[in-house]
Amino acid sequence: MLVKMEAYHDGELWCARAIGEDIFSQGETFEDLIANVKEAVALHFEGVTPLPDVLMLSEVKLGDAATATS
Repeated sequence: MLVKMEAYHDGELWCARAIGEDIFSQGETFEDLIANVKEAVALHFEGVTPLPDVLMLSEVKLGDAATATS
């Protein structure tokens, strides 16, 4: 089983919500968010063996792509 999580920064905290599951978590840093997501998924699927894998999808701002060089 695979749980897909969408991660984003809301201006104050890193947030993640599952796609297709009722799971939401937050963290002050991205590393905190990852730890909190793992805990939230484990609690949501308590008693399920093995626990599902988590795929984290995140928004990344690249800046001005026109200035990129090869």
